[in-house]
Amino acid sequence: MENSQHKHNDRHSLNRLAVKAGIFYIFAQLLVRGITFLTTPIYTRLLSQEQYADIRLYESWLLIAVPTLSLCLWKSVDRAKYDTGDRYNEYVGSSQTLSYLSIGGVFLLCMIFREQVKAWLELDDLMFYMAFLYIFAYTSILYLQRREKQLMRYKVSTFVTAVTVIPATFLSVLLIWIGKRTGHADALVDLRVIGFYVPHVIGGAVIAVLLWTQGKKPVNLKFWKYGLLYSLPLIPEAISIQIMNQADKIMVRHLVSKSAASIIALGTTVSFIIWILEDSVWNAWLPWLFEKISRGEEADVEKPWTFIMHGFGMISWFLVLLAPEVVTILGPAKYRSAIYLSAPMIVGTLFRFFSYIYSAVENYYKKTGYVAATTVVTMIINVILNYICIRQFGYMAAAYTTAASYFILLLLQCWAEYHITGTLLVPLKKTALISLGYFLLCCVSMLLYECHILLRYSVLLIGVLMAVKFILPQFLKIIKTMKKK
Repeated sequence: MENSQHKHNDRHSLNRLAVKAGIFYIFAQLLVRGITFLTTPIYTRLLSQEQYADIRLYESWLLIAVPTLSLCLWKSVDRAKYDTGDRYNEYVGSSQTLSYLSIGGVFLLCMIFREQVKAWLELDDLMFYMAFLYIFAYTSILYLQRREKQLMRYKVSTFVTAVTVIPATFLSVLLIWIGKRTGHADALVDLRVIGFYVPHVIGGAVIAVLLWTQGKKPVNLKFWKYGLLYSLPLIPEAISIQIMNQADKIMVRHLVSKSAASIIALGTTVSFIIWILEDSVWNAWLPWLFEKISRGEEADVEKPWTFIMHGFGMISWFLVLLAPEVVTILGPAKYRSAIYLSAPMIVGTLFRFFSYIYSAVENYYKKTGYVAATTVVTMIINVILNYICIRQFGYMAAAYTTAASYFILLLLQCWAEYHITGTLLVPLKKTALISLGYFLLCCVSMLLYECHILLRYSVLLIGVLMAVKFILPQFLKIIKTMKKK
């Protein structure tokens, strides 16, 4: 009886901590990262379409380089919490050392072939050197964020994000504005690189020293072996995900034009709205999920996750209905056609988010090879579909091929979880029906763009009322249940 009461109180404590910390994290991340999103209308008006495309291409290369060069070791921080105990900080610090050795090695290699690398990636000297400084710095930021998230402590992580992202955002806009006013229009891309990445480099350097100080032992071969066994299979997974995220822009740039690539980039920014919220919720959810699996309480997962799927499905639909207004805010008239990319891009992000529930189980059981294999297969399918469909149907086809690829990824991740555990946290039939239902709803809703605006707003109002009536009470009920359990 006493043991049962102890377990009851322990679960109660976990759920209260998860709810409190998760809600704080979500709102803080929305505030901080929303600031960077709001600069898009400024960039699209101060920069030419070609310059905007160059900036987004540079970001694409960095998104691929960070997980690759750091060996994805920061991803092992999530699982290491359960295997390293009170040596958790030592694990984080020593893993950071190994990541830095890897990045440094690649930098020396690239220095030997510097001109070839610059030509292939379309970089100048400033962009080349800043890229490596940023990769070092952002790797440390990722280590800190992962550790704090897994400990359900979000104040430090959010503070670090704020003191790097907010100054970087305002400084980059200021430098671009000054450059344009003083007749340096040709240097605007470099000015943006300086303004945005220097604050991250400074912040990352401080964090690197902090993590080594807290870890006390910067080299631990046993922890290096643990991290490599866990993370090396995730390198192809990370590369594949980023290729899928960036391939549409890169391939459209080379198969069609820079202008078309800038429209794809703006459409991606629209989907970034929902991704910010999805990523924030997932990062708040994952520690709670891992704790539930570790305690054998998987049955508690399906009901709240089903609500989350419907909640994000509705939010995605609302965003599709508002896409004409969002695109008008984000860019001038030359970006107008991006509204017809909204449904596939937004729902593609939704498919990827839904797949996390399956890949998380694979990561928990340290079967990261399955995560890598399914993602690489999906990436290959995505690149092939992009090449064929962009050439056959034009640049807009890239949005639909990416959405289709993410749905394939969802199916493959589901298969992998079942293969590993013999069961599923959330039945595939439920996930597939919800996914395809919202995809169809969002695609059909794009027909309203040609109708009177009042009709579209009326549909939006009906949808909001439905969400308030059916989804909001469920949300409050789940929060209340988690607090009482």
